Amino acid sequence: MKLTLLVMAAGLGSRFGGEKQLEAVGPGGETLLDYSIFDAVRAGFSRVAFVVRRDMADRFHEAIGRRYADDIDVVYAYQELGDLPAGFAVPPGRQKPWGTGQAVLAAASVIDGPFAVANADDFYGADAFRQLGSFFDGGTAGRPQPSCALVLYRLRDTVSVHGGVARGICSVEDGLLRGVTEVTGIDRTPAGGFFGHGPEGERPLSGDEPVSLNLWGFAPSLFAQLRQGFLEFLARKGQDASAEYYLPEAVDSLLRDGQVVVQALPTTSRWFGLTYREDKAYVQECLREMTARGDYPERLWKRT
Repeated sequence: MKLTLLVMAAGLGSRFGGEKQLEAVGPGGETLLDYSIFDAVRAGFSRVAFVVRRDMADRFHEAIGRRYADDIDVVYAYQELGDLPAGFAVPPGRQKPWGTGQAVLAAASVIDGPFAVANADDFYGADAFRQLGSFFDGGTAGRPQPSCALVLYRLRDTVSVHGGVARGICSVEDGLLRGVTEVTGIDRTPAGGFFGHGPEGERPLSGDEPVSLNLWGFAPSLFAQLRQGFLEFLARKGQDASAEYYLPEAVDSLLRDGQVVVQALPTTSRWFGLTYREDKAYVQECLREMTARGDYPERLWKRT
């Protein structure tokens, strides 16, 4: 079975202040994406599909994509603001694409088998990709195999010290995902707790909540389901210049309608990422420690 890793790399990086997908943070000049691809290959993935913007495609290939040519098949797809179904148009003032749900849809033409989805600016860890590889092999289920999976992290381990973040807060029962609620502006309180902003306003959080970092496993049937969901989203919010079609919200809607079953995969992997420019020094130190411990080689790829 050929496994594909779909990497969402089209984000503008407005909080970070640049194209963080291309930011060198490893001891040998690696990006966080280099580590995800490295761990995915070790877990049995043989293909990577990058979703990028057309205006950054050449630079992305030269700086990133060509590195993996000797180790894994590489294909590209393009997320574009104006890539909308017939009858819909970009509202005045909108500049960003339509979110992570649209990013996954952009890759439908280049993926025809089981696939994982990951962000380009997160470090997910080796165990996380092993969990997904095991899921696709059928090694996680003592019951009929779910068609989807989500790797879960603990909220307190995923919040930047430099500002608020958005996370999908997950409800889990009997090893299955029961729901995902997108909570934005998650930050620490002076007393050491956490708070965020959900659909019903400000929400207190303990920090122990399982959260999604958009590391998913899917069957290709998801594309048709997302396409229908995107149509419904545009009918409701297509004139909102800031509305986004979030992948966690799309899957949550499918869950509530009984259209998918999602295996929850808690991981022991450490997470860190680039949300703000100030996060870079911490990320670099984490990677130096892991390299010194022998978790990763000094150079991940021959072409780095």
